[in-house]
Amino acid sequence: MDTECVTAEALALGASKVRVADLALLSGIETSPPDLLAPYTRAVSLAIALDAGPLADIVDGPTRSYADHYRAVNVRLTRLVEGLAALFTGHGYTALALRPTTEHFDRVRCLDQLSHKAVAVAAGIGWQGKSLVTVSPEYGPRIRLGTVLTDAPLAPHGPIKNRCAGCTACVEACPAGAIKGASTDGHYASRDEALHFERCRRLLMEEFAARPGINASICGVCVAVCPWGRRHSRLSGR
Repeated sequence: MDTECVTAEALALGASKVRVADLALLSGIETSPPDLLAPYTRAVSLAIALDAGPLADIVDGPTRSYADHYRAVNVRLTRLVEGLAALFTGHGYTALALRPTTEHFDRVRCLDQLSHKAVAVAAGIGWQGKSLVTVSPEYGPRIRLGTVLTDAPLAPHGPIKNRCAGCTACVEACPAGAIKGASTDGHYASRDEALHFERCRRLLMEEFAARPGINASICGVCVAVCPWGRRHSRLSGR
């Protein structure tokens, strides 16, 4: 198996974008368990693009239609990462599918087994935006991410240049006033560098998640207002 073959298979399974990260770029990143990455050398980052419709009505928090779409895309991502992991194991390699939401999520610290965003940045799916979301040149932040870890000897891609520049759309729109406006050429040393994280966590988990029909710690405002995502929606007619 090579990177070209894996990319073709992932696209056939429903991915919108596929890139491979060298796990050496993620050395020292926090994982659960701490030795999660030990058996693997590569991570396949998989993105599924969100539809524009559910994002169109977001103003100051999540809507029921956005929450429904979020859950539906998570189901598709779960099938995608499990299907790709099965492809690797079928060829004799070790692989682990990391789903977009798992039973391993730490609701106190808001950490999963591994940051899908960190993998996506290392793989070049996109760059890390000022709100911590991954911003892709094709879809902006209007993507959901999944990851497959493997020991298959794939040729890795690499990070791409941050293109947020002086844009402050997400900073100004954030209903929690949580985004500090800092920028990075790679990955923030900690999320506190980019966010007043507790403001964000409290709004999403204690207020937004309790709204009728939401039942998830989501917001969507920074995703909806990003000019990169809006540009994609205009060009594609989505």
